[in-house]
Amino acid sequence: MKKHIYLLIASILISTLAVAQIDRSKQPKPGPAPTINVTQPGTFNLNNGLKVLVVEDHTLPAVRVQLVIDNPLHASGKKAGVEALVSAMLGNGTTNISKDDFNEEVDYLGANISFGSESAYASSLSEYFPRIMELMSDGIKNPLFTEEEFQKEKNKMIDGLKSQEKSVSAVASNLRSALIYGKDHPKGEFTTIEKVEKLTLNDVKEFYENYFNPKNAYLAVVGDVKQNQVEALVREHLSDWKQNPVPSVVYSTPKDVQFTQVNFIDMPNAVQSEIAVQNLVTLKMNDPDYPAVLIANRILGGGFNSLLNMNLREANGWTYGARSSTGADKNITRFVATTSVRNEVTDSAVVETLKEIRFIRDNKVTAQQLANAKAKYVGDFVLALERPSTIANLALEVYTQNLPKDFYSGYLKKINAVTAEDVQRVAKKYYKPGNLRIVVVGKGSEVLEGLKNLKNHEGRQIPVYYFDKEGNPTTEPNYNMPVESGVTAESVINKYIDAIGGRKALEDVKTVKMEAGAEMQGMQLGLEIKNTTKNQSSLIVSMGGAPLQKVIFDGEKGYMSGQGQKMDYTDKQNQAAKKQAVPFAELSAKDAKLDRVEEGAYVIVLEEGQEAFYDKESGLKVKEVSTQEMNGQKISTTIVYDDYTEVNGIKFPFTIKQSAGPQELTFKVSKVSINEGVVDSDFE
Repeated sequence: MKKHIYLLIASILISTLAVAQIDRSKQPKPGPAPTINVTQPGTFNLNNGLKVLVVEDHTLPAVRVQLVIDNPLHASGKKAGVEALVSAMLGNGTTNISKDDFNEEVDYLGANISFGSESAYASSLSEYFPRIMELMSDGIKNPLFTEEEFQKEKNKMIDGLKSQEKSVSAVASNLRSALIYGKDHPKGEFTTIEKVEKLTLNDVKEFYENYFNPKNAYLAVVGDVKQNQVEALVREHLSDWKQNPVPSVVYSTPKDVQFTQVNFIDMPNAVQSEIAVQNLVTLKMNDPDYPAVLIANRILGGGFNSLLNMNLREANGWTYGARSSTGADKNITRFVATTSVRNEVTDSAVVETLKEIRFIRDNKVTAQQLANAKAKYVGDFVLALERPSTIANLALEVYTQNLPKDFYSGYLKKINAVTAEDVQRVAKKYYKPGNLRIVVVGKGSEVLEGLKNLKNHEGRQIPVYYFDKEGNPTTEPNYNMPVESGVTAESVINKYIDAIGGRKALEDVKTVKMEAGAEMQGMQLGLEIKNTTKNQSSLIVSMGGAPLQKVIFDGEKGYMSGQGQKMDYTDKQNQAAKKQAVPFAELSAKDAKLDRVEEGAYVIVLEEGQEAFYDKESGLKVKEVSTQEMNGQKISTTIVYDDYTEVNGIKFPFTIKQSAGPQELTFKVSKVSINEGVVDSDFE
């Protein structure tokens, strides 16, 4: 199997500069804040508690319906995951219409109806609104909860959770919330396989009865409709929606840590670190600080030109993006700055993140930074007003966030009135350098030493605390595990060969062809790899069926080509490729050396600059790390192998995750062909 996946990513930057006679010695004065004409919705209530908001907009013959059930915060505890099952099962037919008939009619009308665990959404042309309102209401009141559908959705959820067990980003997302809010808090709990396995259909029905009812519900209708038409339809179809008492639970208020600290979660398969720097925030949207906080966050990490992104991405090239958000809600929320960086710069990225947080607290932002942030925020907001979804959300926010009805009438004037002094004041209030929880999920053997040497804003060492993937406190990982007596490079490799099918089966393989796909920044990539026992290899990366890059080795010499350019291999590259081009390099790994035990795996040095990790229990190869010199720089590439699947008696990894620097790609193998589909001309 080909050992390294090379991708040629070409980007073309075209900029057009217009030169005008401008006095650049004077700061341009901002124009007046645009006037926002947010139509006040018409409203009416049903006896069951449902509150309906109607915004007439006749510019397009379309309508959007959005249901939000604004229940008090509630956690599912040991039944976490039931919410997702409720969401998945709602809309799959009703007690009056089958799943297939329901979906077929919605598709026929060119409409859309979807459900969340405490929400629903529909959109259609206005001429079909009456029928869509009827179908949506039927789904709301009469869900079809069957054991068959429950088991199907439950199995899908378990499969999804299994696929995320080794996902660094998924674990990081769970643990960030769990550690700052607490695992038992509604905002901190997360779903596990063990919890889902214990769920029953009755749990789904109970959640629906408790929380999917009109007591705290708002229905916003925006589009080419008349209020009297909406009221007639809603009263006809939702007046009999049964109201139930909503369980009321009190949760303890989360508290910030007493001192800034690192919370580290070790994931040995991590090829880059997930970093979150966070503290709790108590801020409501109708708080006088709110406009200033929006601008402060925009300057710190809320856009491409923010302090964090310009530092970590543009100045240092450590990441593809660094962002921050500062929440505002009637319930407690948080400030969080996040990024993903390669292992070797993890501690540096934390240092620079802390530096930018202190900077915006200790210094006034410049007039240009302030003007740019305001202009970008106002521009984005005005553009968003063209979408019916924005109008619906603004109308709903007024009610769910307890805002004055005229909250948005002078909204942009308040934004433009924010001063540099306001930004510094709120930064000092809501960004807390002495109480930050720095959550790092990554490969401890490569990043911990740097993290243990971090200093806080007072020059004191920042302590490191350790947690497992369930958010439980644990001890520092031990990376100096001794190699057991009798274990050698040969025994490890032989165990791997046996694990994937045995030496005889592998020796019978003359050619291997693998086809896979991946997604990169919304684009679909294709990957085709061919290897032969004649030391030939071919790797072709394609996009939309067209070759993007080729890496070819004919058994003696090789080359790389892409974007109209071709680069022949050096003698050293040819020598390395000849060893790697065969389907199973382990069959001829004579000079391999057992180096150490790491991450529950034996680490074998196959050759200079190339390490392979073989799981101690299964014997399977789980990772390869290679280091090469290109243009005077050492480039480290990591390939993680997972999801081994048997093909003609031999196991191949059907998930291949490749990373080089901050770029990470996950290829899903669709087909493996043995001793077929490969000819000599493939390597020309």
